[in-house]
Amino acid sequence: MRIALIHALKHSVAPIEEAFSRLWPEATTFNLLDDSLSADLAAQGHINPAMTQRFLTLAHYAAGTGADGILFTCSAFGPCIEACAEELYPIPVLKPNEAMIREAERMGSRIGLLASFAPTLDSMPSEFPSNLIVVPRFAQGALAALDRGEPEAHDALAATAALALHDCDVIALAQFSLARAQQAVSAKIGKPVLTTPDCAVRALRARLET
Repeated sequence: MRIALIHALKHSVAPIEEAFSRLWPEATTFNLLDDSLSADLAAQGHINPAMTQRFLTLAHYAAGTGADGILFTCSAFGPCIEACAEELYPIPVLKPNEAMIREAERMGSRIGLLASFAPTLDSMPSEFPSNLIVVPRFAQGALAALDRGEPEAHDALAATAALALHDCDVIALAQFSLARAQQAVSAKIGKPVLTTPDCAVRALRARLET
């Protein structure tokens, strides 16, 4: 299987490659990165039609390489990815969050949603089923620490922010770049912690190998 991985943050590349190496090493993956997308969204504060078109351009390029499936790793761009999935059907096009949301729903009714990229908390809570209570929490400064090359500080800031989610049944780490903090968050709060990379790889493999 040939899987296209499309990123809007450079920090998303390593976590998803590591997840594939553990959970689906037989798959062939390749990366497309446009980190100006996340910068533009942070600056503009909302998704616009031009961003959707940029996503469609990336998705069509990936399909043109012969990709059997496409996985987006950028949590804040749900509507853009939905447009790609509709246009490229029947090629499987997965949002980064959908598999994790399904797993979280099976684990409890109160979901702690931890993000280090603030726009994610504007778009992602609405993707959860209405029967769930989603408690958002922003890990202030974590992404900036990662940008500075301080991964340990990133993990510590994420774990500290997660303390506010102590009354949740499960913690969902909203971004691929947060996956590296899974152990730190789990140790700090003592609750199950889901990551988008692992959930996404499991779901994509199940979908394409059936």
